[in-house]
Amino acid sequence: GMEHDTVYYHTGADGVVVLTMNRPEQGNGVVPEMARDLLDALTRIEQDKSLRVLILTGAGKQFCAGADLHGFKHFLEERLQVEHEPYNARVLFPVTQRLVTCRLPIIAAINGGATAGGFDFALACDMRVASKKARMGETYIKLGLNPGNGGSYFLPRLIGSGLAAELAFTGDLIDAEQALSMGLVNRVVEHEQLLPSTVELAARIAKYSRLALEATKHQLRQSWHMDLIASMNTSFWGAAALYHGADLPEGVNAALEKREPQYNRLDKESGA
Repeated sequence: GMEHDTVYYHTGADGVVVLTMNRPEQGNGVVPEMARDLLDALTRIEQDKSLRVLILTGAGKQFCAGADLHGFKHFLEERLQVEHEPYNARVLFPVTQRLVTCRLPIIAAINGGATAGGFDFALACDMRVASKKARMGETYIKLGLNPGNGGSYFLPRLIGSGLAAELAFTGDLIDAEQALSMGLVNRVVEHEQLLPSTVELAARIAKYSRLALEATKHQLRQSWHMDLIASMNTSFWGAAALYHGADLPEGVNAALEKREPQYNRLDKESGA
């Protein structure tokens, strides 16, 4: 595991890693230091070849409140006089981009409030599991802002343009069951079961080939911008690369022998 002042992560023996945003007294609001720590943690996690699935969550009662409003207020009062770059571009954007480009599948475990840029962090993940205590919303409009951290991109693709517009225009908070009905989250669980349930889901995914998981995430992300033929070509060339590794023969042999594939063993033998 690894600890910074603002984030920490710990790994399990099953290839699952839990990354926790750790500014609970500030609702896990993001300041520049926390953004740097998140980027560092994501890079370290991705470089660890024993890891296959990442869970992102928040310490305390909230998932993430987006930008820390005290820091944002200081930015507006001081730096905005001489700088034209929005606060989000420097602090939040790089983290959202890194969540999207990280090669590992990422599951957001939404333990409480997820608002504005923090909501967008959850949307940038590949899957979302929500506690029954979760509340979430694209709340920028309440501050006099437009969606500023990827929400205007993710929301229409996840729930359609009409519902996306409603959330963005009203800034309404929705509960976990509403989010489930919209298709924003994959599942809702009892609050005490959030991490155990999410880890169990992650472990089911983590038993598969890391190379195949990476290729699958890449293909799913790229398909948002492609027509069918282009997406199929991406699939074809992704599979062609997998043909040269040890994981595919192991998967085929395991299926024929009616046993579970042993991808972790192959990792150890290759020194990964």
